Amino acid sequence: MKVVVMGSGVLGTTSAYYLARQGHDVVVLDRQPGAGMETSFANAGQVSPGYSAPWAAPGIPLKAIKWLFAKHSPLVVRPSWDPAMWRWVGMMLRNCTEERYRVNKARMLRLAEYSRMALGELRTQTGISYDERTRGTLQLFRTGKQLDAAATDTAVLDACGVPYELLDRDGCVAVEPGIGGVREKFVGGLRLPLDETGDCFQFTQALAETASAMGVEFRFGVDIQGLDVEHGQVTAVRTGEGRVRGDRYVMAMGSYSTRMLKAVGLDIPVYPVKGYSITVAIDDPACAPVSTIMDETYKVAVTRLGNRIRAAGTAELGGFDLTLRESRRRTVAHVVSDLFPTGGDVEQAEFWTGLRPMTPDGTPLVGATPIDNLYLNTGHGTLGWTMSCGSSRLLADMISGQTPEINPEGLDMARYAGRQQRSAATVGGTPARI
Repeated sequence: MKVVVMGSGVLGTTSAYYLARQGHDVVVLDRQPGAGMETSFANAGQVSPGYSAPWAAPGIPLKAIKWLFAKHSPLVVRPSWDPAMWRWVGMMLRNCTEERYRVNKARMLRLAEYSRMALGELRTQTGISYDERTRGTLQLFRTGKQLDAAATDTAVLDACGVPYELLDRDGCVAVEPGIGGVREKFVGGLRLPLDETGDCFQFTQALAETASAMGVEFRFGVDIQGLDVEHGQVTAVRTGEGRVRGDRYVMAMGSYSTRMLKAVGLDIPVYPVKGYSITVAIDDPACAPVSTIMDETYKVAVTRLGNRIRAAGTAELGGFDLTLRESRRRTVAHVVSDLFPTGGDVEQAEFWTGLRPMTPDGTPLVGATPIDNLYLNTGHGTLGWTMSCGSSRLLADMISGQTPEINPEGLDMARYAGRQQRSAATVGGTPARI
């Protein structure tokens, strides 16, 4: 069958690849001139199944209040009257309980671990290269309180069979020698040895070339304007160059999926959470990261990508504003300078920002919708790169009518069924042509 994929970020491109592998005729539409040009372009570089956890966690509301007044805060809220933002915040706060955290984290780990396996197989089958490393992730704790709090995460990791190592200072330096000179700044860490790193943009571009060779048609520079929906089915994607028709449709437009879907009566709680990154050329390889360090205090990830250091972090709520803010650059750069003071010159770093499409419970939206032939692959937040292969392989199985290799329970929009009833009521109960 013919499948139209909207979006060519890492989720849209992996969707196209797995659908083509199952024999479908695939067309990918994107407004950018190439694949992976938006949120996938300069992210943290982590492929971290073991670090898959919802931001909505016990204690977060109190932490968030403290963060708002910190010099290098991991959270920034740009005040606005945007009801979508405040509704999303309210839903997130309702997920900050022990019970919801365990449920949400288990769902995320299930998908992320499957994605880790799928990425390994894809790499073997295609031979693509993207500055990949398989050296694990180190979550670095600067306080004893953070180290003690890791018990909540390790309990879920134990339940899900994910290996980990709790390390003291010496253990942290043993796996990341570059922080040996600043050992007084941390007390220990949680290492996830199966996690990986890599350049998401390089991966997405390389996979797009592979998918093209398999017959996938990428149409770049195409403005997606809306969906035509009749009798409960999508009949076409309306673009600036005319209508594109298919048998099945995949929405993988990241944060922009929400507006597109709301116009046809589907209300998903995916909101753009802005993140920033810097990319620094390595001056001293011995004083640079080996893999990825996640600084638990500042919520900034510092990753080795070939001869570069990529540092990314900050959760900024403020809609679709893509302004590069100097205060955010200083926060991300501070972590690099603090942990790897001679690794590279942060003053010469490339500065970037992107919009992470986040759900309030952390779990993405992968699967069918109330519109018969429309599917979602969005809402992955900071874990789009981590979950991309598993999400897209799962989705391809669903579209092809095959039994998925993992349990898809809780991963689709059915968990927000009440919202769909209210949204449908606002458009007369039946999505309309837009």
